[in-house]
Amino acid sequence: GSPRRLLLISNSTLHEGGYLGHCQQHIQSFLGQKVKRVLFIPYALHDRDAYARTAREKFESLGYGLDSIHESCDPVEAVRKSEAIFIGGGNTFRLLKALYDNCLIHEIRKRVLEDGIPYMGSSAGTNVATVSINTTNDMPIVYPPSLQALGLVPFNINPHYLDPDIKRTHMGETREERILQYHEEPNTPPVLGLREGTMLLVEGDKATLQGVTGARLFLRGKKPTEHEPGTDFSFLLTDSKPLNP
Repeated sequence: GSPRRLLLISNSTLHEGGYLGHCQQHIQSFLGQKVKRVLFIPYALHDRDAYARTAREKFESLGYGLDSIHESCDPVEAVRKSEAIFIGGGNTFRLLKALYDNCLIHEIRKRVLEDGIPYMGSSAGTNVATVSINTTNDMPIVYPPSLQALGLVPFNINPHYLDPDIKRTHMGETREERILQYHEEPNTPPVLGLREGTMLLVEGDKATLQGVTGARLFLRGKKPTEHEPGTDFSFLLTDSKPLNP
C-alpha cells in the first residue's frame, strides 16, 4: 500500500471562526507529535509575507514551527528536507504555475507518495493535490504550463462546494451543473464536492470524510450522491492509480 498521508480541507476559514480554527483539532491529530516543523507553501496569494505570518501564528499556537518556502533560497531543497507540507488557499492557477515554475511538482509527489511525509491542503492546496485543477472555482488569472496537478489522489475535488439556492433569482449555472459539464468530456475522473467545514483524510489506501457538513460525489454517467461525515471513500483511491503529470 501507499504510505501517503493527506488532509485535504475544503476551506481555511469557516463563518465566525479564525484561520483554520474549525479544523485545528484535525490538524493536530493528523500531524501528531513526531512532526516538529511544517513547510508552508503560500504561492496561491500575492502577499506571501503576510500569508506566512498568518499561517505561522496558527501553527505555532498548535505547537509546530513553520517555515515558508518563499523565504528559502532553494525551494526544491526545502521540500526535500521538509517533515510535513501545507499548501494554503488562494488562486489555484497562480499556485499551480508557481509549483511548476519552481520545479516542485515531482519533488512534492516524491516526498508524499514515496517518503510518506504528511501533506495538508486547504482550498487551492486541496485542488492541486488531485489529478488536475479542472474543477477549481477560480479565475485563470495566470497560465500554468498544464492543468495536471500533483496527482496525490486519482480523482478531482471541488472545494467550497455550494448547493443550489432555490430562493435566489440568479439564473447562472449551479456548481452541480458545471461539474456535470466536466463529466460530459471523455475519461474524466470522479469529482468530490467538499462543502465548507468538510475535509478528506487519506491514510495509505483509506480515505475518510471528516468535518461537519458532508460532501457530494459525482461519478461520470451516474447521478450525484450525498455523503455524511464518516463516509469511507477508499474506493476512490483504488479504482485507478494517481496520474503522473
